[in-house]
Amino acid sequence: MHRYLLTGLIIASFTTVHAESNFESGTHFDVITSAQPTTTGDKIEVIEFFWYGCQHCFTLEPYIKAWLDSKATYIEFIRIPAVFADNWELHARTYYAAQKLGVLDTIHTPLFEALHIRKRPLFTEDALATFFAEFGIGIDQFRRAFNSFEVDTKTRQAIAATWDYGVDGVPTMITNGKYRSSARRAGSYEELLNVVDYLAAKEYKP
Repeated sequence: MHRYLLTGLIIASFTTVHAESNFESGTHFDVITSAQPTTTGDKIEVIEFFWYGCQHCFTLEPYIKAWLDSKATYIEFIRIPAVFADNWELHARTYYAAQKLGVLDTIHTPLFEALHIRKRPLFTEDALATFFAEFGIGIDQFRRAFNSFEVDTKTRQAIAATWDYGVDGVPTMITNGKYRSSARRAGSYEELLNVVDYLAAKEYKP
């Protein structure tokens, strides 16, 4: 299917918030035992936990992009790189280094594509420094950001958040610090975002 047609179909699927639905706790989503504080003020916080090395996260990306174009204005979307192993921590540091360097929007999709389409072995600091250099970021500049105190702190926070939210796989979506769902839980990538919309509408108090 043509990529633009696919995007159009995905966007169309998110034009209606599911105020009425058959989504059920324990089936399509879980209630987090210890609700976590949010950081988005009056907006409803939606977090995606992901890993660059995850094929399912890569597959979800076009759905996320389409959803971002059509989501309710009261939703604030945040990404947090999940960390379960050393190579996950490496990519978490990469995410926050890109954020610190101001190139996250430039790097995010190409890094996914490099790993999953071109099968590049971007699993060391050296390999990632070379990858960033292809986007105009000097190798030394990347290394300073990658090993900075700021990136170290954010990576440690991501490790803690992975456990605090009870994440046991990726991609996982968290709505307003209270609800956790996944494509496996919801039934599909499209339904996952419908579940998020439903929970966000449920939480929103204008």
